[in-house]
Amino acid sequence: MALTALDLGLRGAVVALFLVVCAVLLLRTAKVHRSAHLGATMGVAGAAYAISTAPFFPAWSFGWGSPFVAFAMGSPVIFWLWARAIFDEHFVLRPWHAAIWALVAGLGLCSHSGWTNWPGFAASCGRLLGLASIAFALLAVTQIPRGWRKTVATPRGRLVIALQIGIGIQIMSAAAAGLAGVPNRSVSLGAALALGAFAALSTWMMLFDPSENQPAVAGATGDDGRAGRLAGSFAAADLSAPDRASLHRLKHLMATERTYRQDGLTIGVLAVKLGIPEYRLRTLINDGLGHRNFNAFLNRYRLDEAKAALADPDQTEVPVLTIALDAGFQSLAPFNRAFKADTGLTPTEFRRRAAGETMGEAEITPSA
Repeated sequence: MALTALDLGLRGAVVALFLVVCAVLLLRTAKVHRSAHLGATMGVAGAAYAISTAPFFPAWSFGWGSPFVAFAMGSPVIFWLWARAIFDEHFVLRPWHAAIWALVAGLGLCSHSGWTNWPGFAASCGRLLGLASIAFALLAVTQIPRGWRKTVATPRGRLVIALQIGIGIQIMSAAAAGLAGVPNRSVSLGAALALGAFAALSTWMMLFDPSENQPAVAGATGDDGRAGRLAGSFAAADLSAPDRASLHRLKHLMATERTYRQDGLTIGVLAVKLGIPEYRLRTLINDGLGHRNFNAFLNRYRLDEAKAALADPDQTEVPVLTIALDAGFQSLAPFNRAFKADTGLTPTEFRRRAAGETMGEAEITPSA
């Protein structure tokens, strides 16, 4: 009974976490992620699976639990479609995708709820469901090489790959156990633990995104700007015409409108401003401009503005804090760290040196 209570408690937490993931995907990232709606559907399917495979869930009858069963058993198809949306830039949902999902979900519903009236038919549906689940899980995992180079280059991308592989293994393991006739109660707790791990990782990715999806933090540039500008001078030539147009709009937003000053600016927010998916903007920043990540790109503009202000003789009385805040930094301490890492000088030392150089130039300039 203690293990059963633990199993049920884990599944309750899993359902709550998956629903949080769904809400965040739909409210925060649906505009910039092509895969957000399918990811939210995956979250619903994960919650339905946690419910429909829980101890004491009614089986062998069609009733109120049928929608949970259908969503849960159709999850391998949703997983495959989600993987395609993530790793295949040209993927588009078609009506026949829904037909495939309905077929697999129907097999699952019949295998789960048809034992009372058609035991032989239910057993056949169960075997077909197991084989189909393994096939779609393999198809999903084999999508990873399509976008491996771009996806593995970011922390979030590496987590997505790990999540894809883990979910694929879980689906294939559950299907294999079903084909082998292993009782559900024997693997129920293990399945709950796996679901808990997936739900926790998904929630962390949504609420506590890796660095390039968070508002840029000063000092996280790892980029002196020269490499980005140099790479951008020739990498842009390899971009498509639409990407070059987006790159031009991006430079206008940053250099002319000074969007980098916006409080809480993230790569997702900037992608919405440009009207392009987030993955495309990341490609422009990394490949088109040569920056290591979004933070390096954003802080480059902020630091350049701060250095120009500190070197301006007309702003010698402006406090360093004011200059830092005007450039988009949130406070003085992270600005000082970023500035020292970029120039080797504190802002005050930089200003003093710039003032000394200006005075020296004035002394050697011949008078009229």
